[in-house]
Amino acid sequence: MSTVTMLAPRTRRGVELILLVLAIAIVLLAYASTSIATTGTLPPTLLAYGAGLAVLAGAVHVTLRLRAQYADPVLLPIATLLNGLGVVMIHRLDVGKGRTPGESLAPKQMVWMLIGVAFALVILWVLNDHRRLQRFTYTAMAVGLGLLLLPLVPVLGTNVNGNRIWIRLGPLSFQPGEIAKLSLAVFFAGYLVQTRDALSLAGRRVLGLVLPRGRDLGPIIVAWLASLAVLVFERDLGSSLLFFGLFVAMLYVATERTSWIAIGMLLFCAGSYVAYLLFGHVQARVLLWLHPFSPQALAISSQLELGLFGMAAGGLFGTGLGRGHPGLTPFAESDYIVPSFGEELGLFGLFALLLLYLIFIERGLRTGLGVRDGFGKLLATGLSFAVALQCFVVVGGVTRVIPLTGLTMPFLSYGGSSLLANWAIVGLLLRISDQARRPPLPVEPTSFTDAAATEVVRLR
Repeated sequence: MSTVTMLAPRTRRGVELILLVLAIAIVLLAYASTSIATTGTLPPTLLAYGAGLAVLAGAVHVTLRLRAQYADPVLLPIATLLNGLGVVMIHRLDVGKGRTPGESLAPKQMVWMLIGVAFALVILWVLNDHRRLQRFTYTAMAVGLGLLLLPLVPVLGTNVNGNRIWIRLGPLSFQPGEIAKLSLAVFFAGYLVQTRDALSLAGRRVLGLVLPRGRDLGPIIVAWLASLAVLVFERDLGSSLLFFGLFVAMLYVATERTSWIAIGMLLFCAGSYVAYLLFGHVQARVLLWLHPFSPQALAISSQLELGLFGMAAGGLFGTGLGRGHPGLTPFAESDYIVPSFGEELGLFGLFALLLLYLIFIERGLRTGLGVRDGFGKLLATGLSFAVALQCFVVVGGVTRVIPLTGLTMPFLSYGGSSLLANWAIVGLLLRISDQARRPPLPVEPTSFTDAAATEVVRLR
């Protein structure tokens, strides 16, 4: 008796290795170009920087060959390329601002990259199956809310640039909200898997939309009030938007009801208008958005104006790496690293960076479509949407599409907490994608009837 032989899909680890080599080569070329433009010589740390990137990326690549051989082959090279280019721009700003070796931010960013990659490696080694996270649904909720509230603790929390979103432990500062979004994504995925049937039940039809029942509106009201609390007490517009948008997007994916999107938009608009009427820092953000060149706006901050001027100076092709003046913009290495790249790489270069993000997000969403369990679908979709929403908020803020929110660009911006959270997202998406692309285990015939059925399928 013959049996059906299933062809296993290719792991694509060789493709990943080629893409990693290409990514590291692009980063080293950018590093060399920046140094030649600013100092006239090749950087003395060029080989060390390349070796460091190769070791970090190679460690993840080897781990994937051993622990997740069917993981997506594109996610790791894109994360490596974006993170590497971010370090290059931070180094360029260190040189442009004349920072001493002790003040330079690029070496600190490399240390945080090392910690972030180590975090991703721990996820890949320890978490054999992403479905194990579903057991900790409500624990993740407690951890996420605790991290969001941690900056309000008088001893730990500190106010930076008007936002109380940081905690300080001695010389180290950390933004717990970046890690909170991971915990909340796990909680949302686990909660919605359990309750999506109830949330999908039809209610009344209003203006062509089938609205949910009144008793099912509780979760979105709670998420709305929690996001407003973050906005009010921590003065953090970006985290508030990210938190609420993440929940609404995952709620829509779980229920496939557009009415949740409509309700979410109405609540967001209502909350934004009330916040604008009550809080001066929100009014300042709106003033900077609508009238950035007015005397009143310039008295508050010239950051948006200088960023727009920098991108205008770059034009289509940019001034060239190391040949612009991005350091004139405040916080050019964190909040405003996108205009820094826009000035020196131009519109085409900036579009290339955004295309990398688009591919990263698309691969994450494809992972959500391919994985077989509901929890994995929601978690992969939520993590991908979190990256997408954060990119939109940052780029939209610096280009005056929406008001500035203070979020950082994933992988590019300076900041340890952001880098740690985004490498954790990479680790989780790689683990889920391994389950999505892994072939199902063959079912052995257990009786004569099963064997006969298998033979019939083979003959057909």
